[in-house]
Amino acid sequence: MIVPALVLITILLQAVTCSSIKINFREKEKEVLDQILGPGRYDARIRPSGVNGTDGPAIVNVNIFVRSISKIDDVTMEYSVQLTFREQWLDERLKFNDFGGKLKYLTLTESNRVWMPDLFFANEKEGHTHNIIMPNVYIRIFPYGSVLYSIRISLTLSCPMNLKLYPLDRQTCSLRMASYGWTTNDLVFLWKEGDPVQVVKNLHLPRFTLEKFLTDYCNSKTNTGEYSCLKVDLLFKREFSYYLIQIYIPCCMLVIVSWVSFWLDQGAVPARVSLGVTTLLTMATQTSGINASLPPVSYTKAIDVWTGVCLTFVFGALLEFALVNYASRSDMHRENMKKQRRQCELEHAASMDATSDLIDTDSNAAFAMVRLFSLCTGSDRRITHCVSFQKPLVRHPGDPMSLEKVRQCEIHMQQARPNCCKSWLSKFPTRSKRIDVISRITFPLVFAVFNVIYWSTYLFREDSEES
Repeated sequence: MIVPALVLITILLQAVTCSSIKINFREKEKEVLDQILGPGRYDARIRPSGVNGTDGPAIVNVNIFVRSISKIDDVTMEYSVQLTFREQWLDERLKFNDFGGKLKYLTLTESNRVWMPDLFFANEKEGHTHNIIMPNVYIRIFPYGSVLYSIRISLTLSCPMNLKLYPLDRQTCSLRMASYGWTTNDLVFLWKEGDPVQVVKNLHLPRFTLEKFLTDYCNSKTNTGEYSCLKVDLLFKREFSYYLIQIYIPCCMLVIVSWVSFWLDQGAVPARVSLGVTTLLTMATQTSGINASLPPVSYTKAIDVWTGVCLTFVFGALLEFALVNYASRSDMHRENMKKQRRQCELEHAASMDATSDLIDTDSNAAFAMVRLFSLCTGSDRRITHCVSFQKPLVRHPGDPMSLEKVRQCEIHMQQARPNCCKSWLSKFPTRSKRIDVISRITFPLVFAVFNVIYWSTYLFREDSEES
C-alpha cells in the first residue's frame, strides 16, 4: 500500500509542476517561422496560387493612407505626397497553428523572406522609404495564410495640369499603381473593400484644398500582355483668396491710379508723364512676376487676360495724355488764329464806320444788317445757312428779299435748341479739356464692363467644368 501511495503523490507533484510552467509563445513564433519558411519548404520566387488553391491569378488587395501632401508645383507640374502603402494577399503555403488563438500573427521585417507583388508607381518622379529609427516596414503573416505588407514612403509624382482657368481652376492629380512584370493572368490588383483610401484629417495645403478623391482601375495593354493597374484621383481646388490679395486687387489699384492723370492739369506735363510711366512699368513688372511662377504654356490663361487688359488700360491712360498734349497745342494755335481774326474784324469795322458817314439817313438799316450778319456768322456753328451772307445786307428800295432773309435768320436763331451733351461739353471750351473729361467717364465705365464680363465668363466656366 505504501508504494502505490508514493507513486500517486509523485504523479500529482509532476502535474502541479507542469501546470505552473508558462509557455513562451515568442519562442513558438521562432519555431513556427522556421517551420513554414525553412529551407526546402517555402520558395519566395513562386507566386501564390489563385482563389481556393486554383491556378488562377493571385489577388492582391491594396489600400493607402495619405499622411501629408507637402506641395503642388505649377511650374514642374508635380506634387509630393507621403503615404502608408498596404498590400494584402493570401498565400496558403504560410498557414500555421495558432495554438488556440495565442498566436494572432507573425511579424517579419525582411520582405525578401516571402513572395512580394511587383507593384510600382507609374507616374513617380522620385521616391524613397523611411529608415529612421528603424525601417518603416513590416510584414504580418496570419494563421490562415493571409499576408499583410505595410510601408511608409514619400513620393514626388507627375501631375499634368490644365491652366486655362488659372487661378480659378481645379486640378486632378493621380496616383497610379501597376504590376511591372506579372500580367493579369498571374496577378490582379484590387482596391480593398470598404475604405480603400484614407486621408489624414488635419491635412493643410498652402494654396489648395483637397475637395475629394476617387478610386478607379487603369489596366493597360501592351504587346507583352495586359497588366493590372489601380489609380486614385485627388481633386484639388485652388485657393483664390491668395491671388485676390496678391494679384487682382493690386492690378485694380494700378489701373485706378493711372486714371489720376485725367484730373491733373493739362499743363502739369512732368507729373502726368511720371504717373503714367510709373504705373506702366509697375504693371509690366507685376505681369512678368506672375508669368515667372507659371510654366510657359501655349494657351491663354485667365490671369493672362486680366493682366493684359489691365496693362492695356494703363497704357491707354498714357496715350490719352499724349492726345491731350497734342490737342492743347492745337487749341493754342486756334486761339492765336482767332485773335488775329478778331483784330482783322475790328480793323474792318473801323473802316466801315468811316465810310458810314458818307451814307444818307436810310443807311441806318444797312448797319443793322451788318450787325445781324456778324451775329449770324459768329461762334455759333449751328446757324449754317446764314453764312451765305458774304457782304453787309443793305436794304435797297428795289430789293424786297432783304427783309425776308433777315426774318428767316432771326427765326432760325430763335428755334435752335442746344443738345444736352453738347451743352455740357460747351462748358469746357478747349478740346484738350474735353478729352480729359470724357476719359474720366469712359475709362472707369469700360473697366467696369470688362470686370462684369470677365468674372461672369470664368466663374461660369469653372462651375460648368466642375459639374
